[in-house]
Amino acid sequence: MKAIVAVDKKWGIGKNNDLLFRLSEDMKFFRRTTTGKVIVMGSNTLKSFPQGKPLPNRTNVVLYPGGEKRDDCVICESLEELKTVLSAYREEDIFVVGGAMFYRTMLPYCDKVYVTKVDADGGATVFYENLDELPGWRLVGQSEKTNDNGYEIIFCEYENDNVLDFFGGK
Repeated sequence: MKAIVAVDKKWGIGKNNDLLFRLSEDMKFFRRTTTGKVIVMGSNTLKSFPQGKPLPNRTNVVLYPGGEKRDDCVICESLEELKTVLSAYREEDIFVVGGAMFYRTMLPYCDKVYVTKVDADGGATVFYENLDELPGWRLVGQSEKTNDNGYEIIFCEYENDNVLDFFGGK
């Protein structure tokens, strides 16, 4: 399982249930990386998508206790149900895409995180774990700096040396 996230220089990821920045290169990277894959998220992330609709060309799985079942995505009421649903997919095809609480819950089960670092302070109210300081995580690759909508960004790849088994022996 992997995660994908864009962070500001303080590892901020959002405010008011929205992204901090509008970054076309980051969106292209996100689309290229997750198209044809399974994206898994919390309910607020789904609500933050345009018209609250799932992203196209992906299997959208949402942890949404008490949420109504929908035809356009898979709603899971609990982590146990989420485990059952996700066990039908290859782990390398599963991407955690937010929000903050869901990232925090799922991070120990991710072997890799794709982080777009934005060299700016976005005034975030919610944050991602600082992988540069988190034990067991290491930076294994990064791009050159590039400009995206007036911001300097770097695409980074982190790996987890202490991955926990989300599926319990799958």
